[in-house]
Amino acid sequence: MRFDLDDDQRAVRDGIDSLCRSAWSPASARRHGAGDDDAAALWRELVAAGWPGIAVAQAYGGQGLGTVELTLVCETMGRALAPGMFFGNAAVAALVEGAGDDDQRQRWLPGFASGEARGALGSLQPDGTGLALDAEGAAALVLVGGGRAMLVAAGDCQLEPAAGVDLTRRLSSVTLTGGTDELRGDLGTALERVEVALSAELVGVAQRALDLALDQARSRQQFGRPIGAYQAVSHRCADMLLDVESARSAVLAAAWTADHSPQALPFAASVAKVSAAQGAWRVTTASLQVHGGIGFTWEHDCHLLLRRAVASGHLLGSPEAHLDRVAAARGLGGAAAVPTAQ
Repeated sequence: MRFDLDDDQRAVRDGIDSLCRSAWSPASARRHGAGDDDAAALWRELVAAGWPGIAVAQAYGGQGLGTVELTLVCETMGRALAPGMFFGNAAVAALVEGAGDDDQRQRWLPGFASGEARGALGSLQPDGTGLALDAEGAAALVLVGGGRAMLVAAGDCQLEPAAGVDLTRRLSSVTLTGGTDELRGDLGTALERVEVALSAELVGVAQRALDLALDQARSRQQFGRPIGAYQAVSHRCADMLLDVESARSAVLAAAWTADHSPQALPFAASVAKVSAAQGAWRVTTASLQVHGGIGFTWEHDCHLLLRRAVASGHLLGSPEAHLDRVAAARGLGGAAAVPTAQ
């Protein structure tokens, strides 16, 4: 196993970072929940640059890169607090490619790879309805829940706005009005790959919260000194850095496992989700504390990062569910069930 990125992987990371910096901003993230058009403009930029097909097989029009490259993109998206269009499309493409049949792949993957037919991810509720992220304008949805994944064309469902914790993404309730197409292949492995990508996004959220905290610790003065000079603040920042780097290491290890040793992926994906979700929660709350009073205001980005950490941390299985899965894999009890969207 290599312990560093190669030149091509660094180019992927730097390329998506440059695009996000030019096409998206915290102000855009703040407005997205109110229906701002910046999200659609960002998606068009991503499509024009060819990013939607990064991890889709070349046979279906994608670049055919691996899970490691996908996680690099997702981490950058998380750091930018980008909406869920890219993640949802990548997740749906991974699920269709990994758990769909030949007809489903041929029908949907070329559109997902090109960005012309965007996919959106959602959770399947016990009553048969769904909740989906940034589903407006999507060509198809995949609703996951109860060990099942339902592929639904946009014309076979009705979307209604729903309130959610994360203000930077639109949440929609989904009512099925037509037929559905179930994904009957290896859903477990496909979901685990999506889980790794989601965990990478959480690492990006934590990194952004750490960056903001460090800026505050350097610039804010108390008693004639930067607050970062005081141990109570500097030790907290050091703990935040430990959480970020530990989670990033777990995610990259899981991504490498997905590409090179998929039989070990269930354990690695759950470790990555626990590390990233718990780390993002600790780092975003600690960043809020470092910021002091301003961190509690509506106008600051701290609450947006905290909300994203909470919402994404419980998507596709809570940290507690994944801890049970890790324990079961090591013979310590618990249920090793396949994670499902919640």
